[in-house]
Amino acid sequence: MNGIGPKLPLQRDDVNGNYTLIVRYAEEVKQNFKNLLLTSPGERMMNPDFGVGLRSFLFEPAQRVTGMIRQKVASQTSRYMPFIRINKILFNHGIDPGDANDSTVLSIIIEYEAPSINLQETLTLQAEDIN
Repeated sequence: MNGIGPKLPLQRDDVNGNYTLIVRYAEEVKQNFKNLLLTSPGERMMNPDFGVGLRSFLFEPAQRVTGMIRQKVASQTSRYMPFIRINKILFNHGIDPGDANDSTVLSIIIEYEAPSINLQETLTLQAEDIN
């Protein structure tokens, strides 16, 4: 086997075994970080505290939940992926800031880095990724 872990969602692949594998650490970190963001607390067996649960914030008023999302992302990253440093979290990118307070949270952009592997990355999640 020539990979770090399976690429999600699972796909059949006869090159490296039964499934497509991730071969770069940057891709594995991004997949695991996305998994942390999208997993709802209580969803992971034997670890009920794991996950940010972005789905639960999806159609809430942005003005009310952006602070909660920032705090949840920071605390979960600190606990489960302490090698990641969050640099910036943006919501509803491309929307007029005057309208953003009245809108719901439909997209999130997180700029992060993992200094131990010299990684700087941006993860963008739209409503269709979150739902």
